[in-house]
Amino acid sequence: MQTAIATSPETMKAMSPPSAEPDAELAAGGDRHAFERLYRANVNHVYALCVRMSGDRTRAEELTQDSFVRAWDRLPQFRGESAFSTWLHRLTVNVVLEAQRTDRRNRARTDSEDALDAEPPITKHEHLAEKMDLAVAIAALPPGARAVFALHDVEGYKHEEIAEMLDITSGGSKAQLHRARRLLREALS
Repeated sequence: MQTAIATSPETMKAMSPPSAEPDAELAAGGDRHAFERLYRANVNHVYALCVRMSGDRTRAEELTQDSFVRAWDRLPQFRGESAFSTWLHRLTVNVVLEAQRTDRRNRARTDSEDALDAEPPITKHEHLAEKMDLAVAIAALPPGARAVFALHDVEGYKHEEIAEMLDITSGGSKAQLHRARRLLREALS
């Protein structure tokens, strides 16, 4: 004979695993130890996301730090409507995209100055001579294609969400993903 066990909301809450949200609340109030716990719980995920989106491990370390600095500054704005990790993920995506826009602007300025001093580009045949693994191939993608590839195929975002994040159309997201996949197939074949 089975008996039903009545459980109150307080009992259910006590039985559930501890969440990071209390630490988020404490950190928002200025508790550095709570923020350190949040950092330790999320740093590997944030770093991996930065590597996938930037294609450069050194740059990803900088972006990871920038993300946590931004998180500390914006923590009072965390409303708890989603998990802290979800909020931090979105904040990190924004930090990386902002850095990529800034890098593009800076490159455009310096490219015009360095045009006369430029070395000849590496030919396609020289690239084919090197064996490329997937990580190197992804890092070699153009920034827009790499960002869409990372957000769609790695992180699982839908084209509509990516379009909103990158300020492009849904069709543009699909085209960039198609381009990224084509370039990866070429690089890995």
